[in-house]
Parts: sequence; structure tokens; C-alpha cells
Amino acid sequence: MDLPVMPPVKPMLAKSVAKIPPGMQYEAKWDGFRAIVHRDGDEIELGSRTGKSLTRYFPELVEALKDNLPSRCVMDGEIVIVHGGRLDFDRLTERIHPAQSRVALLAETTPASFVAFDLLALGDDSLLDSPLADRRAALVRSLSTARPPVHLAPATTDPALAQEWFERFEGAGLDGVIAKPLDLRYRPDARLMFKVKHQRTADVVVAGFRFHKSGPIVGSLLLGLYDAHGALQHVGVCAAFPMKRRAELLEELEPLRMPDPTGHPWAAWAEESAHESARLPGAQSRWTGKKDLSWVPLRPERVVEVKYDHMEGDRFRHTAQFHRWRDDRTPESCTYAQLEEVVGYDLAEVLGPTTGPTTGPTTGPAADTASG
Repeated sequence: MDLPVMPPVKPMLAKSVAKIPPGMQYEAKWDGFRAIVHRDGDEIELGSRTGKSLTRYFPELVEALKDNLPSRCVMDGEIVIVHGGRLDFDRLTERIHPAQSRVALLAETTPASFVAFDLLALGDDSLLDSPLADRRAALVRSLSTARPPVHLAPATTDPALAQEWFERFEGAGLDGVIAKPLDLRYRPDARLMFKVKHQRTADVVVAGFRFHKSGPIVGSLLLGLYDAHGALQHVGVCAAFPMKRRAELLEELEPLRMPDPTGHPWAAWAEESAHESARLPGAQSRWTGKKDLSWVPLRPERVVEVKYDHMEGDRFRHTAQFHRWRDDRTPESCTYAQLEEVVGYDLAEVLGPTTGPTTGPTTGPAADTASG
């Protein structure tokens, strides 16, 4: 492979803001695997956000990218899996599997798509120092004949339309809105873009914790919600605490520590078969490998209010943020019923038709960035 921008490349990142900023290009925030695609003829390399290769896990995308991308290019985008008209992150994580036979099977049964939203190189030219507006125009031209499963991410310069996307597209599994300055140069691993994500709160049960990697202080709190059958389901963690607060939490939680998990709602967490019928902490992660996922059981008696952005099925998609203790709430009152239901929205409406050029929905001032 011989390209003007060579792998590995860490993607440009975004920092969180509360509102959609004016005067920028706006795109939906995709909930998948960020990927930098390098293509040099028949050579395709899919690089993850950390620079690790994803190529072997998505053989169907390798062939689709050969069919739809320019012969020599570097593109930034997102690998996603669509199921039931919305993004499905759980099915996407299943693709990271050590057995090639399993990867091949999933490539047929749950094929992935690639949504492109930036162009880093084309032919012999690096575009890293070109402004976003120029890169977007070149990207649109490069994908003018692309067909699914390769898509061009919809983009607009109309903040009103971006706000509409923010409100409507969540039902299709999207994660918010990304705002990019039109003169922005591409700077790998730098937080120069802006992201606006949904923020909600929920009262959840603290039923355990993990120690911090640095020593005997709290690393993360394990959170639970009661389902319709009265079972406490593990829904995620909150983990962002100052070091001093981690030590304080260890003291606060000491009265709730159980000598062993006997009688705890998640006592069967170490049994692999138990994870098939309930959501428990400690399931082996394909990303963490042999990382120690053991945890300290607590009597599920304390309630905490956390901030979260959205749900993936019956759990928090991302790490929740600690807000405050809710000693006025009983654990039994912390059920799924309190969570806001998002109105469903078919992802096909976001990506446009399944045949023909994939420019995505745009109106008004968006036309210049969506059509080049």
C-alpha cells in the first residue's frame, strides 16, 4: 500500500457542547465503529479509532468498498449494522470474534454498512490541509455512484434542519449531531469538532462496584433497574470520579458490602449460562480480552440519580454520569418504566433510498454541502 496518508490514522474527534453551534456543517452522530478506510487498488485496510485493524471482522465490507470507492483514497466514516430499521450496536459488537468461521457466518446473517463522512486523501493528493467544505465536495463526487452498503452521510449547513435531525433521528438509533467548522482542516486525534448528545436522568440502584486499577478505591459503580418481573437487571456503570471522591465512595459504600454474593440478585454472574437469561455484570468482553471484570457485591439498598444519553436495548449505551444520591427513593421504585420512550424512526429515511446515489436528505442551504 502506497498512499499519501498511510495507516494507522487516528480519527479527528469532537468535544461535547450543550447546543448546536451556528455557522457550521452538521451531520448525524452515528453509533457504530469509527473506521478510517485506506484503499490502494485491491488493498483495503479498515483502521479503528485506536489504530487497530478491523479488516478481518468485516469481509463483506472489504468487497463492497472495492466496488464503490475510488481506486486510491482514504475515507473517514462509521461501520454500522442496521436491524429493524435502526442501528444495532449489540449486533455490531458480535462481529468482533476470534473465530473466522463465526465472522464469515455473521457477515452473511448480519452484514455491515459503511457510512462515509470525510475524505483524507484522493489519488496522490493528501486532503488533510484542505478545508472541510472542499473535502466534503470531493467526497460527494467520489461517492456519486455508490450503492449500499456504502453510504454518504447526510450533511447540511442549515441549523434548523440539524435541530430537526437531532430530535427525529434518535428513534433510528443515532446518537446526536456533529457540528464541523467549514474551514476545518483534518487533524488526527484532535478534538476540533463539536457533538451535541441527548441528556436524560434516571434513578438507578447501586448493586456493586469494581475497584480502580490504581488500588483500593472505587473504579465504577454497577447500576441496576427492576424489570416488569421484579428482577434487578444490570444496566451499566458510572465511572468518572475524581480520585479523592473514589476514596470517599469506598467509605460510603462499606456498610453495604456483602461478604459473598450469596443472596445477591446477580449472584450467578460468574456462570456463563446465567448471562443468557438475564443481564448481569461480568460478561466477557471481546474488547477487554482477559481483563478482570470481577466486582464487589453490595446490598441493593441505595439509589443514585445518573445522567445518560440513550439506551441500547435494555442498558445504557455509554457510561452514565453520577449526579446525586437519592435517599428519598426506594430501590424497588427504580424500574424501566421511568425511562423516556423514543419514537421509532426508520433508518432508511436517514440514509435515503436503498438504490441510486446516497446523498441523504437535505433541504434549503444544505444543498451545497450535500450535492457538492
